[in-house]
Amino acid sequence: MTANAGRREDRDALERLEVSADAGRREDRDALERLEVSANAGRREDRDSLERKDHHSQAQAQRLESLGQLAGGVAHDFNNLLAVILNYVSFVAEELDAAAAGSDPAPHLETASADLAQIKKAAQRAAGLTHQLLVFARRDVIRPQVLDLDTVITAVEEMLRRTLGEHIELVTSLAGDLWPVLADPGQLEQVLVNLAVNARDAMPDGGTLTIDTGNITVDADRIAGGSKARQGRNVRLRVSDTGIGMPAEVVQHVFEPFFTTKQDSGGTGLGLATVYGILTQVDGTIRIYSEPGTGTTFTITLPATAEAAAAPVAKPIPYQRVPKGETVLVVEDEEALREVTRRILTRNGYNVITAANGPEALDLAGSHSGEIHLLITDVVMPHMLGKEIAENIRLIKPEIEVIFMSGYARPVLASQGRLEPGVALVEKPFSEADLLATAGQVLNGHFRGFTTVQDEPRLTPDSAPPSP
Repeated sequence: MTANAGRREDRDALERLEVSADAGRREDRDALERLEVSANAGRREDRDSLERKDHHSQAQAQRLESLGQLAGGVAHDFNNLLAVILNYVSFVAEELDAAAAGSDPAPHLETASADLAQIKKAAQRAAGLTHQLLVFARRDVIRPQVLDLDTVITAVEEMLRRTLGEHIELVTSLAGDLWPVLADPGQLEQVLVNLAVNARDAMPDGGTLTIDTGNITVDADRIAGGSKARQGRNVRLRVSDTGIGMPAEVVQHVFEPFFTTKQDSGGTGLGLATVYGILTQVDGTIRIYSEPGTGTTFTITLPATAEAAAAPVAKPIPYQRVPKGETVLVVEDEEALREVTRRILTRNGYNVITAANGPEALDLAGSHSGEIHLLITDVVMPHMLGKEIAENIRLIKPEIEVIFMSGYARPVLASQGRLEPGVALVEKPFSEADLLATAGQVLNGHFRGFTTVQDEPRLTPDSAPPSP
């Protein structure tokens, strides 16, 4: 019995050792598996991090490439325009010298006048290019209205027919019961004109351009299927042509700035980039379907608005006011433009005082004994922004009206690119007619403050003209 008991104890001890060894092996195996899992997780994190870095590097490279393409396109176009302007200025100077030295100045003056017309044309093209760049970059100030898209199309239809030419038929199929949208009517007209020009160039031998509208409701299934439109009620605009179409490698680049397939320098490559910028700014979308030989269809969606029923497109208020010597304070840090603005206003009957910056303007306003009826100020300047100048001067001259002028007003005047209510803005570069029209509208009482009655200014005793 004793020997058997000893053998059982030895056997039990051996089994315990084996169990303990198995447990140890399991622990070692589990620890090894945990290490492998941890190592795999680390490798995955490293791989994901590397992929993110690669993606970021590729995106950065693409952005740099796009920026380079944009800078190159801007430099190319502006250098061309500057070359035209600089050389025509030389031509004008030569003709004026010849006119002053000769006995018959008329032919020289006629030539100089024609050359000046070319300078003006080139300058207008430069201004248009700058505006297109701001629209593309979604930095343009927009003036949205609640409107019916069909009304916009109808208003621009005749211009589209003239743009397309007699060899292209324009067909419109308008729904007639569209939901209202919130957008800038002028910018929507620009979208239609740009798409029409694009279609015309794709149909050199003639064809048909079709514009149709309709209401659509975008649900979760459509979004899951790839729709980029906002969920809910939308208005759809389709512009289709029967032209030569585009291959896939062209389609994927058409909205890039300065991308063009026109080899004869017939376009700037900003038309469709401008369209994309305009639609993005109003939360719209645009898609392209095109194949070589089958034409092209642009499908645009604009979110419907619940702000109010569609209102007719407002027409600009005509300038119907004769200045009566009202005092205008002009604040502009660019000396040449300050002088141009002063000269425009002075020669049209305004009394003008000028300042180069905000502190100087406040000093002038505080020391001026009479009324200052209108402040015209640049938006972005050193020392003090235009809004700060206006706010501080209104503490000194509570009845003063304000006009802002800027070529890039969005950062300090607008919310989401939309002009704030009650803000009068003259966009640079402006013409004499633009500035005078805005001043007339403001002083006619279309904005808060100084008003006129039947086009006669309300003058204070300090500013009233002397009796005859």
